[in-house]
Amino acid sequence: MPAKNKYANRSKIFETKTRELIRLFSYDLDATQISKVSGLNRNTVNRYLRAIRERIAEYCESQSPLKGEIAVDESFFGPRRMKGKPGRGAYGKTVVFGLLKRQGAVYIKIVSDCTKTTLQATIRGKVSLESVIHTDGLTSYYGLVDLGYKKHFRVQHGEGEFADGSNHINGIESFWGYAKTRLVRFHGIHKVTFNLHLKECEYRFNHRGVDMYQALLKLLRERPLF
Repeated sequence: MPAKNKYANRSKIFETKTRELIRLFSYDLDATQISKVSGLNRNTVNRYLRAIRERIAEYCESQSPLKGEIAVDESFFGPRRMKGKPGRGAYGKTVVFGLLKRQGAVYIKIVSDCTKTTLQATIRGKVSLESVIHTDGLTSYYGLVDLGYKKHFRVQHGEGEFADGSNHINGIESFWGYAKTRLVRFHGIHKVTFNLHLKECEYRFNHRGVDMYQALLKLLRERPLF
């Protein structure tokens, strides 16, 4: 039985090998690549990667509400739009809602729809009232002032408006591009684990200016695997 592993309480591999796996994960290698480099069985690698992503998702959900200038937007992940299925939430796609602090962190969440009730509930739970909110012209965002958000500015994409000085949602739209580009290389992600992959995108984006390997070691010392 391997010696005590401070990154995985019930690990069947040595701590040095666990650290190697974490390091390779920090380089954004996939399971096949990590298995080849580390010499670990592919099933073992998959088990550890899922556990790491679960800890990342827990960490992301535990973070404090966003405060400041916040860009809000929704996006759709999944197969290409099917012919004859127009509009937001096209058939077969997963709706993902995002909040991004200017020059700061992003928070994303899979939601059931783009209704006012659904989107504003997430905003209330994750954005402090003193924040300045920027959205597009989706009617679901109407009424935020009545909820206590006194500074709400809209960019009317439907009227060809994409920025009005400091009023824009370019940051969160850039994040959608980053997330979709990163996820497409997995050639399809099972619905059960899709949220974990999304949260990994969130975590990597929010730690883009730090040493990812050291950040993960710190996280997993505080929240060991298994």
